[in-house]
Amino acid sequence: MRVIRRGGCGAGNGSHWVLALAMLAAAALPGCGALERREGVPPALTEKAVTPGAPNSRYWVDRDIGPVIRDVTQAVQREKAALAAAGKAAGALPPANFLAISGGGDAGAFGAGLLVGWTAHGTRPEFKMVTGVSTGALIAPFAYLGPRYDDVLRHVYTSIGPKDVYEARSIIGALTSDGLADNRPLWHLIAKYVTADFLAEIAREYEKGRFLLIGTTNIDARRPVIWNMGAIASSTDPRALELFRNIMLASAAIPGAFSPVMIDVEVDGTPHQEMHVDGGAMAQVFLYPPRLMDQARASGKKVAERERRAYIIRNAMLSPDWATTERSTLSIVGRAINSLLQTQGIGDLYRIYATTQKDGVDFNLAFIGPDFTYPHKEEFDTDYMRQLFDYGYQLAVKGYPWQKTPPGFTQEIGK
Repeated sequence: MRVIRRGGCGAGNGSHWVLALAMLAAAALPGCGALERREGVPPALTEKAVTPGAPNSRYWVDRDIGPVIRDVTQAVQREKAALAAAGKAAGALPPANFLAISGGGDAGAFGAGLLVGWTAHGTRPEFKMVTGVSTGALIAPFAYLGPRYDDVLRHVYTSIGPKDVYEARSIIGALTSDGLADNRPLWHLIAKYVTADFLAEIAREYEKGRFLLIGTTNIDARRPVIWNMGAIASSTDPRALELFRNIMLASAAIPGAFSPVMIDVEVDGTPHQEMHVDGGAMAQVFLYPPRLMDQARASGKKVAERERRAYIIRNAMLSPDWATTERSTLSIVGRAINSLLQTQGIGDLYRIYATTQKDGVDFNLAFIGPDFTYPHKEEFDTDYMRQLFDYGYQLAVKGYPWQKTPPGFTQEIGK
């Protein structure tokens, strides 16, 4: 049987989302109470909440992007200082390469394989900025630090299985908890590699003017949050390491399927908690705010003249697939949600493309082609991930044929 994978916020085929809906419906029955949590941030104070130990580490990009402009301006100054310290001649800045890695659950093996194959091809650049959502958030820190972490990407995306990501709860446990499965195994996997020394490496690169950004969804406010992971890594606060790990975990926390991550925050010294889930609930992939350069110029900031290239890795297929849908509630809902996630992801690509064309940034897109047909038996299927990693690797090691437009813009998928 031919099984086609689809990229979602974290799961690829939408099955977790369907089960989550069923669970939520059942949880509405009498006798099912909510778990306790610290008081959420009042709506009017949402943007005043800060994370202790890293108070300037995130952006509300759906509203005020002034903080983003401020940090980008400061990063350019740090970059110039780093170049001068390295003895690089003053003058035009080197090309800026941006990398955006999408969600897609175990289909993240495609992006991991592509990056490792890109290294082997000898043309992988250093990235001025790396962004990640969901499985992309798990890849992004290692992609940011470069080829010396290729072995980690290869190991994780070709050797783990379901037990390394989650522990399924019983039906009663699922109904009385905050997710169908406990994602503590994923926390331990993150903690194995994201250590204090790892954060120190991130901080050193951040000091050179580079950005590492991860997206989560504040489900209380129902708003996207972009975290400046370099700023967190640069914090001397002992809580920074746990915060860094929590953000990676939250970005991959499929709502209803996995437990959300509670982030401790303060508003004028008063403690609160925010509930964060998969960043893919807001966007499958992101680059930078579309109005960033225009608003920077309007505010009197000089935008550096330099060559800019954007590379977007979409850990999913983009072509539609045909399948007989059973005449049952869960089958119909699952198929519809799957379609919604796929079209959301394509819409994200169009938004990024429009932004890059407006700003003069070279657009490059990679995705899983319709020629990949290996059967997918379960979430985080080890054999499937090995095959998909090798698929991405083989494409990249030969010189990946980056697409210059989103799907359907000027050409049909797969042609």
